[in-house]
Amino acid sequence: MATLLQKSKVMKVAGLSLVVFLAACSSDQRYKRQVSGDESYLETPPLKTLNIPEGMILPLQNGEYTISSVTSTGAIGKELDIRPPLQALALLTGSRVENSAQSSKLLLEKTPEYSNLWSQVTNLLTKNNYQVSQKDDAAKTLTTDWITWSRADENIPYQGRYRISVAQQDYQTVLSVSSDGLKHGEKEIKDPAEIQRYNVLMLNELASGLSQQQDAESQNSAKDSGALIVQSGSDNTGLPQIIVRAPYNVVWNRLPYALESFGMQVTDRTRSTGAIAVTYKGLSSSNWKALGVEEPSISEGNYKLQVGDLDNRSSLQFISEKGKPLTQSENDQMVAVLEAVFSKSTDK
Repeated sequence: MATLLQKSKVMKVAGLSLVVFLAACSSDQRYKRQVSGDESYLETPPLKTLNIPEGMILPLQNGEYTISSVTSTGAIGKELDIRPPLQALALLTGSRVENSAQSSKLLLEKTPEYSNLWSQVTNLLTKNNYQVSQKDDAAKTLTTDWITWSRADENIPYQGRYRISVAQQDYQTVLSVSSDGLKHGEKEIKDPAEIQRYNVLMLNELASGLSQQQDAESQNSAKDSGALIVQSGSDNTGLPQIIVRAPYNVVWNRLPYALESFGMQVTDRTRSTGAIAVTYKGLSSSNWKALGVEEPSISEGNYKLQVGDLDNRSSLQFISEKGKPLTQSENDQMVAVLEAVFSKSTDK
């Protein structure tokens, strides 16, 4: 009996130790940025000068294979941060990024779409509860208060202050983010790589928020009730396609609602390539009657819709899963369907 009690106590102690160990592991996130594996390379002895025995004559040397002596002052082993640098994201239409140790920038086309960029940025900061310590609306510059970044790969969150500005540069509008201070707990961070990482993080927060605003505005504009003229046409090879007499941006924004209104569910779309993946399931007879057109003869299934930019017009070409475009008859039927849906208001 005494033996059983003793074994029970041992198991309880072992179980408690395991729980404490696992709890400690779950709270320590350093492993997510540390190299794993054999670290015996750190114990490699330094190179030694080759001792030449007296009287031995060595071949001529040209230094091609000489290994230079380098003194490393950077982090090694578990102290080395192996996480890749963050990438600044060009999420907005017609944007590209520039990233340096001093600042991270989003370069935008100088279009009416971005004429209110400064107010959009300040509203976004307010929406995200990022406090602003200084702001100059005339110069379109501001400095944030300390912003805490809670990340799954940090035990202690970093805090940063940022200088944010919007400026006109030649034919571009530039949204710039630079550091006004970075700290880790009570420690001030001067490492350029870490400063750049958190500059990019702030820029991506702004780009993501602005992209969501842009999408919302596109959705609202897509509900425009204005009719679009749709015609049958052909591409350079003579294959049938659909011509919509409206600019690419207008057609691209309105297409998801137009397609879904006659049973084509959008599963994926990429604006830069004009590619839209759809699944066609059709409508009931009563719904086709309400739309005012006959049901097209195309088969149900998956299609790729390729959208082309023709300046003041746009081209559409449906391609089946097997890579075949619609026949001329099927294409003409889709012209009638799209003309019907583009002539109706999507506002309910």
